[in-house]
Amino acid sequence: MVIFTHGMVFTAVKCMDRDLVSSLLHPYSVAQDAGVWSARIGHHHRHSDHALRRSCCIIGCSLSAGGAKQFIMSGARMDFHIPTVRSVCAMVDQLPNRGREAEMLQEMGLASMEDLFSDIPADVRFDGELPLPGPQSEEEIISDARRLLGANTDMGSRPSFLGAGLYRNYVPAAVFQLVTRGEFLTAYTPYQPEVSQGMLQAMWEFQTLISELVGLPIANLSLYDGSTAAAEALTCAVRVHNRKASQPNTVYVSSLTPPDKLSVMFNYCQGAEIEIRKLAHNEDGTLDLDALSEAAGSCGVYLEQPNPLGVLDEGLTSVKEIIGKNTALIVGVQPVSLGVVEAPGHYGADIVVGEGQPLGSPVTGGGPLYGIFACTKPYLRLMPGRIVGRSIDVDGKEAYCLTLSTREQHIRRHRATSNICTNETLIALMGAMHMALLGPDGLRDLAQRNMMACEKAKEVLS
Repeated sequence: MVIFTHGMVFTAVKCMDRDLVSSLLHPYSVAQDAGVWSARIGHHHRHSDHALRRSCCIIGCSLSAGGAKQFIMSGARMDFHIPTVRSVCAMVDQLPNRGREAEMLQEMGLASMEDLFSDIPADVRFDGELPLPGPQSEEEIISDARRLLGANTDMGSRPSFLGAGLYRNYVPAAVFQLVTRGEFLTAYTPYQPEVSQGMLQAMWEFQTLISELVGLPIANLSLYDGSTAAAEALTCAVRVHNRKASQPNTVYVSSLTPPDKLSVMFNYCQGAEIEIRKLAHNEDGTLDLDALSEAAGSCGVYLEQPNPLGVLDEGLTSVKEIIGKNTALIVGVQPVSLGVVEAPGHYGADIVVGEGQPLGSPVTGGGPLYGIFACTKPYLRLMPGRIVGRSIDVDGKEAYCLTLSTREQHIRRHRATSNICTNETLIALMGAMHMALLGPDGLRDLAQRNMMACEKAKEVLS
């Protein structure tokens, strides 16, 4: 298909046969020569040949393997070439720079591309045409994709009780629209703050919202997911408290910690020679506070509120007093629950982590996810992840930039506080947008809806 202009008139043409060309181009003369359709504009047209050369120009063309024709306009002459699939493939084959290929082969001491794969035994090489399906139109591809996806059972078609950290909440359409803006969608790490103020401010807003949500003064720009955030919290606690701990390189975690999250913790701690011990719970799912005293003097204690059994444990408010100030209290949270549940920072938590997915991100095959990490000031210089700070520029204007970057791999890899580099910024920004659209009242309403749904499920199942 080609679209060209004739003066101010836009015309779309698709060449099918000689008669059609004749009818479309009348009063132009049409001739066929060696598979090329030619049309010369008659001089009896009201435009002069010179004027037409100035007023006709090609806008674009497309070619399909099914034989659609290519239209070329050059001044007052239009050539309609009808290529075969074979000729198109031959043309495409000439697109690479063969001279550069030969130069690279010569540098490697090879004579041909075949020599490049000579170390692969002939009997294991595939010989012949690949058994691939034929080409499809866009409409056919979409139809097939819908047919295949239709075999799935999605979470929107029936209630889901999967849980384990990922939860389906309604995300406003505005979130998905805003996040497609190029400034967000295609942006990379803003190492040059002077050209990334919008992105940096959005990052800073995310940190501020998380800080307010969990009740702690400092939050980073997210980690990979809730499991890695919990594991990073353990290693951070060891870095801060190990020298003064009576149980060095030791952390305690709830025995109810989900196995997948626990496996990530072991993975992080094993290489760092950190021992993980488990804390006992009572039959009703609450923490055994009498047994908690054994964790005093360790580097950190990890608990969840609500815990994996769905219990809101009031005993967590006294944990910090039992373990002491030299042992980090790490609390894992479900962020939406904080619309109605007391923020961990209010009952002594030193570090708060969690899976951010319930805010801003749909449950799509297990992702995308982002981890929440917030802490108190003593942990600031040893915490993982990127941090955006707000400052004043040379002109006295408010400015944002990445701060305390010496903790990160791209500055001091051998002394970095974490092996995380690129994080989940885009998904975290979706969370910030969701929180901003909800506001405090909206978040409370969402949390209450979830609690009511849970109570209803209990009634039905009991």
